[in-house]
Amino acid sequence: MNKIETGMKISGFIDKETEISGDIKFKENFRIDGVFKGKILTGGGLIVGETGEVDADIEVISIAINGRVKGSIKAKEKIEIFSKGRVIGSVATPKLIIEDGAFFQGSCQMEMKSLESKTRETEVKSVK
Repeated sequence: MNKIETGMKISGFIDKETEISGDIKFKENFRIDGVFKGKILTGGGLIVGETGEVDADIEVISIAINGRVKGSIKAKEKIEIFSKGRVIGSVATPKLIIEDGAFFQGSCQMEMKSLESKTRETEVKSVK
């Protein structure tokens, strides 16, 4: 079992022998092991498994990538690219983790608003 699977409840799944085109919206966590082209919007997390191939514009809370992703990724919390992950495109997130052996080609924007709000929350808690 990979680190990305530990403790996550998966509410939707695209199997490795499935190809889907279109838009996906979901509230919790979703896993893609097949082929998906289109747009992904979620209030939760996305896992792209080792056999997953995604060509999409993605907006999620967090994403863990062990397969291939092409397109733009916006994550409110973090983007993790594991050693077998391949990403081509633009990413925007307050936290980017790239493991040794992973491939990333594109641009990265670290969103300061998220980082600043977390820093302020920590300062407020320490003052109390």
